[in-house]
Amino acid sequence: VEAVNLIADGKAPRIPQPEEGATYEGIQKKENAEISWDQPAAALHNWIRGHDKVPGAWTTINEQMVTFYGSSLLDASVPAGQELAIKGASKPGLVTKNGLVVFGNDGKMVLVKNLQFEDGKMIPASKYFSADETTALELTEEEKKFAEDIR
Repeated sequence: VEAVNLIADGKAPRIPQPEEGATYEGIQKKENAEISWDQPAAALHNWIRGHDKVPGAWTTINEQMVTFYGSSLLDASVPAGQELAIKGASKPGLVTKNGLVVFGNDGKMVLVKNLQFEDGKMIPASKYFSADETTALELTEEEKKFAEDIR
């Protein structure tokens, strides 16, 4: 009440804030979001989700920075998939039909849904090994007409 009355009377103290340390930039920086693989699956999941979407938790795969998005803990048996070597990980990841499975140091699993490469290209993690394949988009006659109408 006293503070409100001081403000109402125009007598509240005014203390200017120092500009030192002030910034409009985000606190998190990409270089600080690298994934440390020597931790349990729950910690990996929290790290990835905590950096989802900005700045994005990342790791190095095939000498390229790859950012992980959309993780969830996976409480099931180890799924079938194609192994993917991840720098710093004690165990390779698995590219499965549902995404990329990575392992914590406790042996538990985290499922990652999407990957983004340094060039900005984002793909479903399940398509990692088929990312370079290109398929032509084929439109039906109705879709072609619709596309022409839009044009």
